[in-house]
Amino acid sequence: MMALMVHLKTVAHLRGRGDRIAKVTFRGLPFYSRVAENCDDVAHFNETFRWPIASRLDGNEMLEIQVYNYSKVFSNRLVGTFCMVLQKVAEEGHLELTDTLIDDNNASIKTNVTIEIRYQSMDGTVGVWSDGEFLDVPDDRDGMFAFETDSLLSGQSHGSGTSPGRSLQGSIPTFRKEEEEKEDENVTNSFGSRAGKGVFSAMKLGKIKISKDDHKKGDEPAILDMEDLDRKAMRLAGSLDPDTISLASVTAVTTNVSNKRSKPDIKMEPSSGRPVDYQISITVVEARQLIGLNMDPVVCVEIGDDKKYTSMKESTNCPYYNEYFVFDFHVPPHVMFDKIIKLSVIHSKNLLRSGTLVGTFKMDVGTVYSQPEHQFYHKWAILSDPDDITAGCKGYIKCDIAVVGKGDNIKTPHKANETDEDDIEGNLLLPEGIPAERQWARFYVKIYRAEGLPKMNTSIMANVKKAFIGENRDLVDPYVQVQFAGQKGKTSVQKSSYEPIWNEQIVFTELFPPLCKRMKVQIRDSDKVNDVAIGTHFVDLRKISNDGDKGFLPTMGPAWANMYGSTRQYTLMDEHQDLNEGLGEGVSFRARLLLSVAVEILDTTAPEIMSSTEVQVEGVSNISESATGKIDEFFLFGSFLEATMIDRKIGDKTISFEITIGNYGNQIDGVSKPSSAKKKKKDGENEEEENELIQNSSEDEADEESDLVSVSCTPPMKPVITDRNYFHLPYFAKKPCVYIKSWWQDQRRRLYNSNMMDKIADKLEEGLNDVQEVIKTEKAFPERRLRGVLEDLSIGCSRFVTLANKDVNQAGRTKLDRERLKSCMREMDSMGQQAKQIRTQVKKNTVRDKLKLVQNFLQKLRFLADEPQHSIPDVFVWMMSNNKRIAYARIPSKDILYSIVDEETGKDCGKVKAVFLKLPGKKGFGPAGWTVQAKLELYLWLGLNKQRKDFLNGLPNGFEEIKAAQAGPGLQSVPPVSLIYNMKQVFQLRAHMYQARSLFAADSSGLSDPFARVFFSTHSQVTEVLSETLCPTWDQLLVFDDVELFGEASELRDDPPIIVVEIYDQDTVGKAEFIGRTFAKPTIKMCDEHYGPPRFPPQLEYYQVYRGNCTAGELLAAFELLQIGQGGRADLPPLEGPTDSERGPILPVPLGIRPVLSRYRIEVLFWGLRDLKRINLAQVDRPRVDIECAGRGVQSVLIQNYKKNPNFSILVKWFEVDLPENELLHPPLNIRVVDCRAFGRYILVGSHAVTSLRRFIYSTPDKTSTNWATAAKLMNGYMVLANGGSQPRSSPSLSSRTFSRPAGDISVNMDSEPSLRKMDTVVKLDATSDAVVKVDMTEEESDKEKKKKKKKKKGGMDEDDEPDERVLDWWSKYFASIETLKETLRAQEVAQAEAEEREDLEIAAEAAGSKTNQKSKEKKGSKDKKKGLAADGSEKRPVKAKVDELLVYNKELESEYGNFEDWLHTFNLYRGKAGDDDEHALDDDRIVGRFKGSLCMYKLPLSEEITREAGFDPNMGMFQSIPHNDPINVLVRVYVVRATDLHPADINGKADPYVVIKLGKSEVKDKENYISKQLNPVFGKSFDIEATFPMESMLTVSVYDWDLVGTDDLIGETKIDLENRFYSKYRATCGISSNYSVHGYNVWRDPMKPSQILAKLCKEGKTDGPHYGPGGKVKVANRIFMGRTEIEDENGLKKQTEEHLALTVLNHWEEIPRVGCKLVPEHVETRPLLNPDKPGIEQGRIEMWVDMFPMDMPAPGPAIDISPRKPKRYELRVIIWNTDEVILEDDDYFTGEKSSDIFVRGWLKGQQEDKQDTDVHYHSLTGEGNFNWRFVFPFDYLMAEEKIVISKKESMFSWDETEYKIPPRLTLQVWDADHFSADDFLGAIELDLNRFPRGAKTAKQCSLDMIRNEHELPTISIFKQKRVKGWWPFVARDENDEMELTGKVEAELHLVTAEEAEKSPVGLGRNEPDPLEKPNRPDTTFLWFLSPLKAIRYLVCNRYKWLIIKIVLALLLLIMLGLFLYSMPGYLVKKLLGA
Repeated sequence: MMALMVHLKTVAHLRGRGDRIAKVTFRGLPFYSRVAENCDDVAHFNETFRWPIASRLDGNEMLEIQVYNYSKVFSNRLVGTFCMVLQKVAEEGHLELTDTLIDDNNASIKTNVTIEIRYQSMDGTVGVWSDGEFLDVPDDRDGMFAFETDSLLSGQSHGSGTSPGRSLQGSIPTFRKEEEEKEDENVTNSFGSRAGKGVFSAMKLGKIKISKDDHKKGDEPAILDMEDLDRKAMRLAGSLDPDTISLASVTAVTTNVSNKRSKPDIKMEPSSGRPVDYQISITVVEARQLIGLNMDPVVCVEIGDDKKYTSMKESTNCPYYNEYFVFDFHVPPHVMFDKIIKLSVIHSKNLLRSGTLVGTFKMDVGTVYSQPEHQFYHKWAILSDPDDITAGCKGYIKCDIAVVGKGDNIKTPHKANETDEDDIEGNLLLPEGIPAERQWARFYVKIYRAEGLPKMNTSIMANVKKAFIGENRDLVDPYVQVQFAGQKGKTSVQKSSYEPIWNEQIVFTELFPPLCKRMKVQIRDSDKVNDVAIGTHFVDLRKISNDGDKGFLPTMGPAWANMYGSTRQYTLMDEHQDLNEGLGEGVSFRARLLLSVAVEILDTTAPEIMSSTEVQVEGVSNISESATGKIDEFFLFGSFLEATMIDRKIGDKTISFEITIGNYGNQIDGVSKPSSAKKKKKDGENEEEENELIQNSSEDEADEESDLVSVSCTPPMKPVITDRNYFHLPYFAKKPCVYIKSWWQDQRRRLYNSNMMDKIADKLEEGLNDVQEVIKTEKAFPERRLRGVLEDLSIGCSRFVTLANKDVNQAGRTKLDRERLKSCMREMDSMGQQAKQIRTQVKKNTVRDKLKLVQNFLQKLRFLADEPQHSIPDVFVWMMSNNKRIAYARIPSKDILYSIVDEETGKDCGKVKAVFLKLPGKKGFGPAGWTVQAKLELYLWLGLNKQRKDFLNGLPNGFEEIKAAQAGPGLQSVPPVSLIYNMKQVFQLRAHMYQARSLFAADSSGLSDPFARVFFSTHSQVTEVLSETLCPTWDQLLVFDDVELFGEASELRDDPPIIVVEIYDQDTVGKAEFIGRTFAKPTIKMCDEHYGPPRFPPQLEYYQVYRGNCTAGELLAAFELLQIGQGGRADLPPLEGPTDSERGPILPVPLGIRPVLSRYRIEVLFWGLRDLKRINLAQVDRPRVDIECAGRGVQSVLIQNYKKNPNFSILVKWFEVDLPENELLHPPLNIRVVDCRAFGRYILVGSHAVTSLRRFIYSTPDKTSTNWATAAKLMNGYMVLANGGSQPRSSPSLSSRTFSRPAGDISVNMDSEPSLRKMDTVVKLDATSDAVVKVDMTEEESDKEKKKKKKKKKGGMDEDDEPDERVLDWWSKYFASIETLKETLRAQEVAQAEAEEREDLEIAAEAAGSKTNQKSKEKKGSKDKKKGLAADGSEKRPVKAKVDELLVYNKELESEYGNFEDWLHTFNLYRGKAGDDDEHALDDDRIVGRFKGSLCMYKLPLSEEITREAGFDPNMGMFQSIPHNDPINVLVRVYVVRATDLHPADINGKADPYVVIKLGKSEVKDKENYISKQLNPVFGKSFDIEATFPMESMLTVSVYDWDLVGTDDLIGETKIDLENRFYSKYRATCGISSNYSVHGYNVWRDPMKPSQILAKLCKEGKTDGPHYGPGGKVKVANRIFMGRTEIEDENGLKKQTEEHLALTVLNHWEEIPRVGCKLVPEHVETRPLLNPDKPGIEQGRIEMWVDMFPMDMPAPGPAIDISPRKPKRYELRVIIWNTDEVILEDDDYFTGEKSSDIFVRGWLKGQQEDKQDTDVHYHSLTGEGNFNWRFVFPFDYLMAEEKIVISKKESMFSWDETEYKIPPRLTLQVWDADHFSADDFLGAIELDLNRFPRGAKTAKQCSLDMIRNEHELPTISIFKQKRVKGWWPFVARDENDEMELTGKVEAELHLVTAEEAEKSPVGLGRNEPDPLEKPNRPDTTFLWFLSPLKAIRYLVCNRYKWLIIKIVLALLLLIMLGLFLYSMPGYLVKKLLGA
């Protein structure tokens, strides 16, 4: 048992008193010591830790000891760390030592630790170092290790902290990257590679390392032995293979051999910033649950500044629009992706008023583009109100959004009924992983200050100002503008300040997580005329937050953001202004801005919250200077070793190079401050600090500090001519240097972490490229290489975790730094674990899948490595000529940053890098950007000034430093201004230029006249020019004599400079045109080495040629660099002289290098030429085809009259040629078409280069194998088990019925519904026996017969289950098939998800290490899942009625069948210059015609048996049994079903499409049948055209837009090559249906019956059969098929027939041995429509199919009728009986009582079209209303689509009616009638007539739940029930958006067809016929002002009866009293007087 033991004894020289604890870590496993309590300066631990280990101790493994001050309460504080490499321990097994600790900054501290380490290996011994693995300790000069001095000098100079590495008394190197890797590469990689040559020349297969981190025991050694064996095998293979060749073109150059040089960047042109075409299509389907009463909603779609509106729908909360909008853009990608898509719903907008906003939804285009397929389909967007964030959801809009860039094709899911999308919550318009309930959040962007701004005003103005004001002002008035989520905020303007201080924050309120990815922060210059941008910085929210469960909210800073843009000198018209806007790569530092970002989630319930989302700007307090980190002094050193390839356009003025970092070093237009001592101090460090710094440093440094002036520019020098295009600067032995001091916040940690991840990613990428090359070139063991890559990845990840972990609390660490570190460590840790697991799963057959997984790792690594918070600005190298800036290179500062730890060092730090300078800004686009402006060999080093002592270490050795003249004698450490090399080696370079292929076409003829120019150092040579070819074979050796290289010989051997090869096109006039360039490294032979295997002679290799960012071909060449020693050239291997007398003095490539050839015969099938365009305005009349390969060739016969017959009269010709044995080296074959004009002139029409002949290599058919095994190779290798239950027999790609079983075991069933099978016969058979395959009539069918009989007795009760033959039409078949297609796709998705899940489970299982029980669990799981799925499916989907189906392909038919090139290939002929658009998208314009034919090549001699076969025609060679190519007349029948998602062509956002079909001269326009205002028109038409192949074989189907005035516009077109279909063995003339019937909707279309087709196929394929036997059997070859033998004719009579049997065989033709292939089934194909004006962007799709019938056969029957289904007329009668519990709205005038005047309104199609109202039930006091009122809604309905069809004019100006399809929804509303004011809306219900809840029996049972739980309740369809009566609730939404019940209605729905309606008509309302009785309303329901008396009676009498009686009585009494009082006196007098 192996183990490592560490005895920790003491820790001494501790400071202070306290508790200490130590942590000892090895292999990521930490142990903690006990706490040493209360100890002074020595802590005695005296503890032993033991790690049992499974794999041997590796010399590079680390032991880490950390000592902490222990605290019970607070977190422990780190005292220091001790790290050591266990190399010595691994060697000797025992070690005791005492060493000092280092602190956070890698500086040594006094504290030391004493430990003893023991390592006990397996066998008790300790392995000895093998010599290649670790170098002996080298001399310090080399920079590999610098020995620690501090610990020896007992730590006097702590301040300087200069130790780059640390080792004990010079024996144990610490902190250094595995040097063995370097050695490894030497071993294997000097390009000819010592271990096996071949593809692996660039791969590190020298050693396969033992896994270090595998703790699994047991199985390790076995694996290892295997790998060792494999390695030996590989070496053997490598040495045996005569000319293996590496395709690892890029890796070949870029893999480093030693550490002195870094990789060149191959791609030159900046890709961003160039405008591209985008098309955004948005369909607004409908809106639901909009908040508000009775609204008239309009949806506004806004992208950027473009707005489009839908039509207005009146008074509905759930409007249905189905409107399609398209926006076209031509902008750079990231401008596009930052645009905001805004959907808003506006209420009652019209011409006069803008309407009120209901709610909006925002998302940026980038979010949509990053979705799968770049689209959201049928998703619901949640609306929220930007002015009131406390309110909740304001409703939903259902929409489709798709973003299409050039070349993206969008797969539209098939449109069909929309049941499943009604689940709103499950289909929200949000990317994966974003919660449905998003919360509001505040985004705070704090802007503190900026510095280093450029001047933004001319100096003239400044002088004027100075004259007036008398002071010198800064010439810039900056402010900051922030844009986010479509909103802008600005800070105040700081007048005239180069270092403005704002201290303001801009606050955005937005939903979180936001659907907008980037924030744009821009410093702008305020100006009276127009403000311009100074610099732009984008903050990517994904990079400053993490959405995982341990994630964090977006946070950033406070940190400086560096801004780059145009050069700093101010010009009025800045040509590079775009760069300041953030478009393209900035070419100069502009400024840096201190900002921070924070996010706070709002609690919207809090009362004091601001509810608006307006942008606010507030002040914030200043932050301290140190908040962004401690300012430190950085030192940048650069040395120019070579400057070559300087473009001659620059002129021969003197040239110098300037290096700048920020504004430091910029002498022309840099800092605008007076250059005093303060210029050096950034951020106002005051003098004292500066002095302190000086005093603290050692004496000599102090002196030097005072007058170390930066030198940022090389001395000017005159260029020298290299060749016609380029100059070079004559540096030779004297290399100029520059150095700059600068002051920045010390945030190196950020860059270090980035660098570590970048390095892991680079290594991973390189490894993956290798694996792909291995797979591509079909070499052995790609899985081996992938395992190695994963091993490296997991080691890299664990290294990252240990190194990044020592991150410290230095000044200026922001929250983001801490969080990012945590999340990076988590990610890297898990990635390392996953890599380990995947490594164990990499098997031969899983390599490709695992490769995909690992590629995801790469993307993740690159994403993690991108540090969002900047620190040190990038370095710019400018070439200056005549004091003008000409060309630049931008080098990220992290790439050249130095660290003590190797992994953290930048990848180019202290290395020589080839840097190519390019033109700034837009000048660098296109051709100007491809020519190199200059190539520099540049050495750069950037680091802290105090770590400066190593800055020269990486330079090639052999130089002396030359200091500046003024430097005094005592100044040792001043950097040199130049280096003089006194070591010089002389070499001879041999460039073996063999050939190039697939070059870019640079001439108008479509060819090029290429020559190559090879540059090495300051030399250049050219190959000869080969005219008119894209695949030149130069076969030329270029010899460069006396190439002088400076430096040590040994170093040059490992690391030669790169060779640049440029390929040009020679033009007769003018300059040669650039085609592309590539880089290479030569194989080097020193004079003391032997010229022989394995490295010499070198192998030819492929190098990828780049032109800008696009590939422009490949170069096949080899390069060797031979040192010329004392003996001069005589010692070099001899050169054979020019053997060819014809080629003059040109040397050919020597024999050992050129490939081994053998004899091949190439047969060519000449079929014909098609679509040749005019050449120089003349028609092509007598063309001929010339075929050429490797200098040999053959010509076709002349076509005498191209117009009459474009086919060749002699079909097959052949030629013999010598080709390389290695297929990968085969030269391309050129096809050229020339036109023979009069007087023997030939004109080139066009050409085509077949780059790879591999697919045409003939292999003899294996006679012994049967077709069962090979059938699986058909159909793109899809393998599907034939009796796999789930797939319906549909798309051939899915179930091409191939078998992935061994060839004996067959089971076939021929039934289209596999789920209901009675028996599956499984038959064992060997290759020769006959197979019996029984096809049983399924149970379902026999049951059907019985059922039918039963039904008739019952009297046809349940008519709906069985579709009536008469009802079924072609469309039933079509819609059933679409359903099937959708189910298939769904099943595929499920299967894919399951597979992924299974993989995850496996990975998890391995992590848990519990494989066995997992497996059983999983089996169970998947079974349950299957059950679940089945159950689930059956619940949801009703059993599908049995309808014969066809196949709907959601793509073109030819893509399913390999373009029908089974024997006839089509070669496009090109002419004209290739377009330089990205990825050559314009190639289509260069096609001038097509050559049809084929090739076949084979090695000679060919075996006899082929030629001896019966009927072998020697004239036809390998092309036997090919049909003749005489003209043939064909009837072409084109069926056009429908088009979808057409691009709108009219202003109203619609189109009026019609179909045009062209074939040859004939054209059919269907213009009069255009379909008005539709983007998804259903055409349903068939067109017959007669054509003659081959003259007319290209069918064009176009969709045009009809216009009343002007010409019609083309929307899009698709082209179909009919000829290939006609002749294909897949028989694409007329699809074979799944069932044979002679009448009805599924009638057989082909004039030949199945039996005739079968007989013909058997005859053509020389196959035995068909033999029909009794009992429904048929035998073909050795297969027996079974099937039905009866058929029913129209009259129901049964007849015997063999057709079913024959059809069964045809449907399974791919199973017939030798000749079988999948025959094209009856189908509908979906083809994209393209428009030549918008290349590459789909303009819609068309569904169609084509049948072809030869005219010499019997004529086919009439075309199938596929005319669109006429909608059926229905009448819906709705009787409103009563209402109840309607809320009461009105108050009575007199009595204040609540009442309502109720009426009910209803409509079906739309409120305008057919709303109907009942009469009013006045004055209901209880909410009860009685109506007995009938609405009658006639409508046209499409059963299949479940849509109502309405035709209406859109507006009064419309020319014609437009047809709309809307879902059948009946809306009933209840209103309160008002006489003078508008009626009040009380509530509504909407019933979808296909699925609505059953009405309640009584009013009591009717409740809100009927609406709320609509999904759970059973639903009914009026189309099935016909008559329904019940109570339904009315609902409305109250102020809080809650649904409330506002009434109930009792209604009866009765659906009748138009015929029934005519028979029994009914009246509207209560009218005749069939009148309803008057409602029995209480007497209160009347109108008071119509019958006032009645009103009095009711109002007064009822209530106040007794009151009135009492009042009357009282009145009577009063009257009586009054009368009494009145008459009393008189009477008294009378009485008294007695009168």
